[in-house]
Amino acid sequence: MASIRVQEAPFDPAEIAGALTAGRTDIGAVVTFTGLCRDEGGELAALELEHYPGMAEEEIARIVAEAERRWPLQGVSVVHRHGLIRPGEVIVAVVTASAHRQAAFEAASFLMDYLKTSAPFWKKEHRADGSSDGWVAAKASDDEAAERWRY
Repeated sequence: MASIRVQEAPFDPAEIAGALTAGRTDIGAVVTFTGLCRDEGGELAALELEHYPGMAEEEIARIVAEAERRWPLQGVSVVHRHGLIRPGEVIVAVVTASAHRQAAFEAASFLMDYLKTSAPFWKKEHRADGSSDGWVAAKASDDEAAERWRY
């Protein structure tokens, strides 16, 4: 059972994990990853995230289905924000649940590597001095991390 949301409004990752596990006795492990906006040493005022509505959810659903094929998961929730996000605010939460910890850890890592490298989101940095660095390019280190899942 998977839940995928792309939204502008802030959310509480603990509530997402709680909803995934409520009343469940078949789950032995839950891994929750929460990604936050950093201030980059005081230089970043905000990140602006854009996406294609509908397409982003479909692509995330596709990779969640891949995670469910690879690991024995009892549940997955992915929530990703768009819009203007300030330092300290949550950007993304990935919650995976399984009978055993290894599957939950690996699936969460797989999903985050995908979200960092291939999900259809575009980020623009707004600097504290009022300037903008424009759209953020993909990082080679993120691509290298995602490469371990290809086979």
